[in-house]
Amino acid sequence: MVEAKVLIKNKVGLHARPASLFVQTANKFKSAITAIHGERKANAKSILSVLTLGADQGAELILQAEGEDAEEAVQALVSLIESNFGEAE
Repeated sequence: MVEAKVLIKNKVGLHARPASLFVQTANKFKSAITAIHGERKANAKSILSVLTLGADQGAELILQAEGEDAEEAVQALVSLIESNFGEAE
């Protein structure tokens, strides 16, 4: 299993458009990917599941992936979050 911690910095957190981009990116990979915020866990490939995390600006997410492309999946999601989902700061 591959795991990484990442801080959400964009203003709206992991909601609406950012959540959609997050799920689209996760779905490019075969690995099972889980996003964890506090006590909540979400399937990173499900928009409804990701939205239930309630991850706002400043939230720490733990990303876990298991499968043949787990390393690449986690790296892609970390890069997406660190780039503020392509939005200006």
